[in-house]
Parts: sequence; C-alpha cells; structure tokens
Amino acid sequence: MQVLTSYRSDYRIAYPHTNYPESRDRMKTATMLRHNRHLFSPFVIELLIIMFLVEFVKGALLVAILPVYMGTVLGLSAFSIGWAFALQYIGDNAFRSPIGWVVERIGYRASMIAGLALTLLAVAIIAYTSSVGWIVVACALLGVGTAPLWPCVVTGATQMAGEKKQGTVLSIVNAAWLSGTGAGPVIINFVMKDSFAPAFRVLFVCMTAIIVIALFLPGQRQTEAMHDRQKDGGSADARLAPRGLWRNIVGSYRQIGRTLHVSRWFYPALFLQTFAVGLLSPVITLYARTVLHLSPSQFSMLLVAGGGITLLGLIPAGKLVDKFGSSWFLHIGFALSTAAIVTLTWTRSLPAVYSVVGMIGLSYALILPAWNAWVGSIVPKEERGATWGFFLTINGSGMVLGPIISGKLWDLFGPQAPFWVSAATQAVLFVLHLFITAKERIVVR
Repeated sequence: MQVLTSYRSDYRIAYPHTNYPESRDRMKTATMLRHNRHLFSPFVIELLIIMFLVEFVKGALLVAILPVYMGTVLGLSAFSIGWAFALQYIGDNAFRSPIGWVVERIGYRASMIAGLALTLLAVAIIAYTSSVGWIVVACALLGVGTAPLWPCVVTGATQMAGEKKQGTVLSIVNAAWLSGTGAGPVIINFVMKDSFAPAFRVLFVCMTAIIVIALFLPGQRQTEAMHDRQKDGGSADARLAPRGLWRNIVGSYRQIGRTLHVSRWFYPALFLQTFAVGLLSPVITLYARTVLHLSPSQFSMLLVAGGGITLLGLIPAGKLVDKFGSSWFLHIGFALSTAAIVTLTWTRSLPAVYSVVGMIGLSYALILPAWNAWVGSIVPKEERGATWGFFLTINGSGMVLGPIISGKLWDLFGPQAPFWVSAATQAVLFVLHLFITAKERIVVR
C-alpha cells in the first residue's frame, strides 16, 4: 500500500496535470456506466417487458389453454391440434422477414402496435367462441400479430448493446422470453380451475398493458436516427418508399445475400434448431397429462423446475459466451439435450422426471445464448433488422413444420415418437455444428 501511495505521489510530481491512476479508473468506470446505460436503457427495458408479456399470453394460450380446450372439450386429434399450432407459427414466420425490413423504415412503435392489435383480436376470438373454424383463424391471427416481436426486440437490443456484448444482451432477451413463456401456463393453470373465464381476464389485462408500453417505443424519426448513427450518416434507401416497396425489399435481401459469407450447412442448422422444439410444443402438455399422469399443479411445478434452471443459467452463460466464444457451449448443450430427451421417454418416476427436465433446462441455458450470439456475429450492421428477420424466418420455419409432424407421429407411432425424433434432431445439430465450426477454423487458418 505504501509503495502504491509513493508511486502516485511521484507520478503527480512528474505529471501534475494528469493524475493518471485516478483518471484511468474514472475512464474505465465511465465507459462501463455508459455501456450499461445503453444495455439497460428505457428503450431496451420496454422491449424486454413487451417480450415477457407477449410470451406470457402466447405461453398461456398455446401450452395451458388451447391443448386442453381443443383436446378435451372439442375432442380434436393430436394431428388437428398440431395443425392449429402450425398455423400460428406460419403466421408468425411468414411475416418476420419483411417486418424486419419494415421496422427500420416505419419505426418500432407502429410495427409493434399494429401486431399487438391483431394479437388482442385473436385472444378475443378464442375467449368468446367455441367454433373450431374461428379458433383456427385466431391461431393464424395470433401468429401474424406476434410476428413483429422478435425482429423488433432482437434488432433493438443488439443495436443498443453493441457487438462485444451480443451474448449477454441476447441471454437477457431469452430470459425475458423464457420467463414469459413459462410463467404464462404456470399462472394460468392456477387461475383456471373450473372455468376458462378468469384466465382470459388475466390475458386481457396483459394485452392492455403491452399496448400502453408500446406507445412509448421509438417512432419513425427516432428509429431512422438510431440507424443513421450506426451507419455513420445513413443512406436514402433506409426510408420507406411506397411506390417501390417490394423492389426495395427484394433489393435489400439481394444485398444481404451478397454480403453474407456462411457455410451452406448454416441454413439447415437454423431450421433444425427450432424444429426440435416444435416437435414437442403441441404434445408436451398431453404427454404430461396422459402418459406421466401429472396434475395441473404438478405440471406447473415441472415447468417451473426446468424453466427456472434455464433462467438461472442464461445470463452467466451469455457472459461466458462473450468471453470464450460459442462453440463449446453449443457442443455440450446439444449433446446434453439429446441424452435428456431420450431419457424422458422411458422415465416414469416423478423425481426422475424432475431430474431429466432439469438436464433439459441446463442444456438450453447453454444453447440459447451461444446460438443467438453465433447467429448475431454473422448479422451485418447495415441491414440488422432485415437480416435478423431473414434468419428468424428460416429459424421459425422449424416451428411451423414441427407441430404438424409431431401430431402425426403421436397418432401413428405413439406418445414417445415426437420425443425420439426431437432427440435425433438435436443429435444431427450436434454433428452439423461440429462440421460448420471445423470448416470455419480451416478458413481462418
């Protein structure tokens, strides 16, 4: 301590105007605080709250309400339920890519509010009708309405965080998504006892809150200014030209195609990553009720256990990904997920089921931030929204096909079949990622 004090005194005598050690510390602190202000700016916090609440509503509908209502009340087959889910994912996926482009031109506020209005309409249709046809229409509207969510949140959050903190900010985004998706069915299962009415009242309150928050998002001029700053002045084509809308979209994606240099196996991997999840999404509730014979409260606790482990691991994993890279986290995550899903198909003891679900939660705590950071490292700054929309479209197409195939596998081969195929898909992803990263190392050398 005396040596350090002496050093500082000598330094002040030699350089009386610099005060170097203290200045250096203050500069580091100021830089960290400035970065954290961007990472947790009001804009990012608004996006995270919207992400949580929208996924809360979707999780409640898709996991807790619709499978039970369509399966037990309407008496539909697993294949029919899978198709209804697929329409939701089709609506979401079909509009993600163009919306990613449009967000940068008309602003976050208008894009999000337009989508939320359709989402509210979908919830109202499901709440006030028992017609199978109208419920299927509502599923499609739900997908279209939530299509702006991921392009807006991922584009805005990564733009504010910068390139060096993509793993951290995307792990926070995934935490908001996962906590909303998990909290929705858990809370709704406790609210929904003898009637669906209390559950829908909760969903309407959530939708009202989301729309109010969306009113505070950046408008067109603010969004243009944000993108112009990142592009060092921007360009005229960053604005929406009504007459040449389609031509501008096509031109932007052609430019993206010319600037992206990725392995051809990258695109199948994008698809398979969500296909593995899509296979399980429409049948996980039915499997818990009919095969594992869990009560609604037991199933809710199972979701809390798996989702809680993922949530606790996401942000630490994201920070480690920023420090060490994504490769090993993906290798371990895919291998662990494959083993856990296979194990779940023959596990019946409740403590063993909790253990296996905990393994799945841990695997996704490793996969999600590493995967998104890996994809985010490929996205160019010049067309961040459009490129994210393009990648999310390919990524989300797995959630379109997965539920359709899942329902058919269940009907033809039994309840375990979707889980076996999902585990096989995770194994293929493990091999694909090994192959892609090996080729990347060869190219770098």
